[in-house]
This record gives sequence, C-alpha cells and structure tokens, in this order.
Amino acid sequence: MDTKVKEFIDKVVAKNPAQEEFVQAVQEVVEKLIPFVEDNPKYKEAKILEKMVEPERVIMFRVPWLDDQGEVQINRGYRIEFNSAIGPYKGGLRFHPSVSLGGLKFLGFEQVLKNSLTTLPMGGGKGGSDFNPKGKSDNEIMVFCQSFMSELFRHIGPNTDVPAGDIGVGGREIGYLFGQYKRLRNEFTGVLTGKGMEWGGSRFRPEATGYGAVYFVEEMLKTMGNDIKGKTVALSGFGNVSWGAALKLEELGAKVVTISGPDGYIYDADGITGDKIEYMLELRASNNDVVKPFAEEFDAQFIAGKKPWEQKVDIAIPCAIQNELNADDAKQLLNNGVQIIAEASNMGCTAEVPALCQEAKVPFGPGKAVNAGGVAVSGLEMSQNSLRYNWTAEEVDEKLKRIMKDIHDTCVKFGTEDDGTIDYVKGANIGGFVKVADAMIAQGHV
Repeated sequence: MDTKVKEFIDKVVAKNPAQEEFVQAVQEVVEKLIPFVEDNPKYKEAKILEKMVEPERVIMFRVPWLDDQGEVQINRGYRIEFNSAIGPYKGGLRFHPSVSLGGLKFLGFEQVLKNSLTTLPMGGGKGGSDFNPKGKSDNEIMVFCQSFMSELFRHIGPNTDVPAGDIGVGGREIGYLFGQYKRLRNEFTGVLTGKGMEWGGSRFRPEATGYGAVYFVEEMLKTMGNDIKGKTVALSGFGNVSWGAALKLEELGAKVVTISGPDGYIYDADGITGDKIEYMLELRASNNDVVKPFAEEFDAQFIAGKKPWEQKVDIAIPCAIQNELNADDAKQLLNNGVQIIAEASNMGCTAEVPALCQEAKVPFGPGKAVNAGGVAVSGLEMSQNSLRYNWTAEEVDEKLKRIMKDIHDTCVKFGTEDDGTIDYVKGANIGGFVKVADAMIAQGHV
C-alpha cells in the first residue's frame, strides 16, 4: 500500500474503530484518489478527501413499538446525512438485523459518489434500522414504520433529505412511512421515493437497479467490440436487483443461468426466462429467503450451501449483498473465462477482486457505477414529483439508459490508462469525486 494511502487509512481506522465495511469502502476510493489529489493541489489544500470521509450529520434514535402480543419492542434507527454539496441527501433506508452504524456509513459514503455519477442533483445519505420485517405481520410493520418516521420526519424533507427503499423496505414499508410523514407534516410532498404509482411513484423503480446494471454492462461490452446478445450470465440473489437484471437480459438476448439465496443457488442451463423470472417475485413475497422452491417448481438444479460463481459464464453480476464474491470466487470465474465482473450489489466483491480482474485484463465494474440505476430513477421520481407529472414507461427507460451511458462515459474518461485499458474503479471514483469536490470548494469548503 502506498505510504500516503496507509497514513490516510490509519487515521480513518483510528476514528472509526470496528467499522470494517466503512474502512474497506474508503480504502477502495482513496487508493485511486490520492494520486489524483496529489496532482491537483486545490483538492489537497482544501482537504476535500478528509472532509468527504466524515458525514455531515449522523442521527441515531430509539424506535419503540408494540407487537401483536401487546409487548413493547425497541429497535435502533439511523440516518447518515453524508454529503449535500450537490443536492439534498439521497439514499435508501434498510431494515435488517445486520444494520449498524459502520455498515450505513459505508453505504452512505458510496452513495455520495454514486449519486454524483448519475449527473442528477443529489447528495448522499443512508439510513435504516436493525428491525427485521421477516416474520412480522402487516400490522407490526405498520406500527414500526410509524414509530420510526415519528422521529425521522424532523430530519428529512424534499429539499433536505429524500430517503428511498432498500433491503427490507419495499412498497409496503414506503407506503406506511409516507403516510406517517404526511400525517405529521400535513403536506403531500416528494419526501420519499419508491412510492406507489397512484401517489407519486415512478415507472420502473423496482426494476431500475437491475435494468441500469445491464445497460452499464452493455456499454462495457461495446468498448470491447462485443455484444450482450447470446452471453451467459450468472446472477446472485433473487430480489428486485436480480429480478430487474433478468428481465432486461432476457429482453436483450442474453441467457441468465443462475440465481441464489442464503440456502444455495439455482443452475438452469435452459435459461431463467418468462414465467421463471416472474416466479422470483413469488419467492420474494414468501419471506422465506430461500431459492430451493424454484428448483422444485421448474425442475432446475439446486446446489445447496454454495455460490453461483463456480459456473462457467461470460458475465458475473453479484446482485445480493456486500462482499458476496471473494478472491477465490473471482479466480474460479477468471479461470473459467469470464469476460466481465460487474457489481450490481453495493460493494458486492471483496477488496482483492478488482486487482485480480485488472491483472487478468478482465473489465471490472464497481457498484457505485454499475448499480446507480436505482438511485437514478429515484432522482427521476423526485423530478416528476416537483413537476406534479409522470413520464411514460418508455420515457423513464430511455432516460435511465442515457444516464447509465453517461456514467460509463465518465468512467472511461477518468479511468482510461496509457495502454488503452479502462480501470472502471479509478474512473468511477475520480469522476464521482470531482463534481462533489468542486461544489464543496465553490461553497466555501463546507
């Protein structure tokens, strides 16, 4: 590790003990950014990097609620308002037992650069709770959401902070949260994204992250003089991201052969298409968090306790959680001739994976670029709310495709090396950084 990078990371570790995911995210960024900052003294003198790794505001609060048995339960709520240099804080709410301060800081930090790359005027933030919606009744989820919003409402607003959904927070939860915000504020405003179409939502929001990831991969292939049609693709997960990716891949003529869950993965040599993709929605709605029923429904192969990266495919797209594809997985994929690895989940690969890909001359797409389609359509929902208007499905899809192409172009601009190869990690980090850094300087080093 470069000496300057090590000195910087040591300070981050000292200030953020036991926040490994946050430190990992910062390290991945500063390894690419510090040489760039050294060559651009205005960023160094203003200590922009040092400012950017500190959230502008961290909000933590208790969330008491009454379960269906009449017993009081207490969870912890968070909102990390990381950076508002280019617009209101924007980023999802996650309801999951694993939610912690360090995990949300990692997500919020990534969100700053991701939102910058979209070209839309959005700052970065993230939030959530260690509440687990799994196994809860609709009434319990509603009561929890109302209690959560009863504190959060005083910190958010359409021009301040606009949360969205994330893991554990779908259309149902957004509805309950929005209803409570409206009740407390006595106003109907675009304070949350991921809303229902009947009350301010945007078309393609559930599919957006998956669609966007495929559009980005399509652009990566074009730079290689290649095409997505006919490619075999391994996806992980079976939620909104992998579902949206499967839909768009089928439309563009690629063949998805895997999805996965905590119990193992599905391999379907015939391709996961049509009714099989729609069945993914049933799997998710069951709240059982397993994929084995897919194999029973469609006579596909189920491999228990393993990950899909052992299969020989052209493209690998992790779509589930952070660090789900490690160095051993990457080596297996590379040995099997994978052409692209692209993160549709946030930091879906461990820190060693991009370097392994670079060494093998295989393009690696980082999450902050590849999965920006979700927040891009959230930004489009904000625009539609401001206009009191809805664009058609075709208009939203076209805007999303253009945004993902612009993100790819930015990565190419800042990530093209002297030998003509593209370091997408470098390109995404520098491209996202420059816009935020210039805005911070223009506003008086805030």
